Amino acid sequence: MATEELQTVPRERAAASDADLFEQSEIAADYIEGLLDILDIDGDIDEMVSAGRPMVEVVGERLNSLVGQRGATLEALQELTRLAIFRQTGEPSRLLLDVGGYRADRRKELVALAKTTVDKVRQSGEPLKLEPMSAFERKCVHDVVTASDGVESESEGVEPNRRIVVRPA
Repeated sequence: MATEELQTVPRERAAASDADLFEQSEIAADYIEGLLDILDIDGDIDEMVSAGRPMVEVVGERLNSLVGQRGATLEALQELTRLAIFRQTGEPSRLLLDVGGYRADRRKELVALAKTTVDKVRQSGEPLKLEPMSAFERKCVHDVVTASDGVESESEGVEPNRRIVVRPA
């Protein structure tokens, strides 16, 4: 009886080790390298683990086609790359893909937007809705708002129109 009960209890997933995360970044780098070859696009690929996440950065000239308008192509490539990792490992991945420094530049823009929004909400005492954003973009804004006194944020809506509302705390 005890054996049957143990078999029905779901196993908890252990946190991925740095070695597992680096393996995911290597799988992702191989996938992206194959894609660059097919598209005949030159780019250097760096794989790493940062803040407990596998990361791949593609650096080079003429990479805008891989980023797309407002990062839409980059988001799609990231999801495809995550699927490639899942296919090989059987585990979901939190891979972060950056192309041409787009995410780093966008993060700076979003931090500035979040700080301005926090100031406006504090001054007016009224909530402000921001434009729809990707999950990456929303996290950048939420992080700034969370670190700010007197305001709070929440996401509302459904993808692709999910947005942040910043309001007085």
